[in-house]
This record gives sequence, C-alpha cells and structure tokens, in this order.
Amino acid sequence: MSGEKTIFKKIIDREIPANIIYEDELCLAFNDVNPQAPVHVLVIPKQEIPSLAHLKDSDQELVGHLLLTVGKLAKTLGLDSGYRTIVNTGKEGGQTVDHLHLHLLGGRSLQWPPG
Repeated sequence: MSGEKTIFKKIIDREIPANIIYEDELCLAFNDVNPQAPVHVLVIPKQEIPSLAHLKDSDQELVGHLLLTVGKLAKTLGLDSGYRTIVNTGKEGGQTVDHLHLHLLGGRSLQWPPG
C-alpha cells in the first residue's frame, strides 16, 4: 500500500462525494458508482486495512460488525429474496482498491459462477 490515500479513504474523509446510505463509528456504506446489480452497495471499515489478507486477530470484532451491517442493510434495502456478499482479495481476486470492502449485490437473480 502506498502512502497515497485510496478513493475509499477520501470518501471517509469527505474529500470526494459518495452516495452514503449508512454510517456508524466503525464503517460506512455507499452505492457503487459502477453497479453490477440493481442494488450494489460497498461496505467499508473506517479503519484502513488493505484487504482480507491483512486482517489480524484483533480485527475480529470489526469484521463481525461489517458482516452484521451487510445483513441489516440487505433487510433495509428489501433484499428479502436473497443477496450476494463478495470480498475480492488481491489483484488476481479482482480487488481494485487497496482498502477492505464488502460488496452487497441484489435486486435480481444472481447467477453462478460469477465470472
């Protein structure tokens, strides 16, 4: 990770706008600017963690909070028929921003395999 702020850190710091739909002391959630489904929300921790591979035992509570937040948002967004949660990790895993983030996708039938 370089010393330069990621786009997600700039969103957290309110340096660039985002359509934020949820925020608490640990995380925030906003609509993806390039949605892959009718509902495509990103849930990010405010703590800067580059990826899932960088988590430590001390991050256990934060990760649980992120997953519970995804579930609450899915309910709020009316995704009662189901949704998909994705965490891309590393370049070959499709991660494009070096800041841990969870994708919440729904609003249509999602096929498998995803890509």
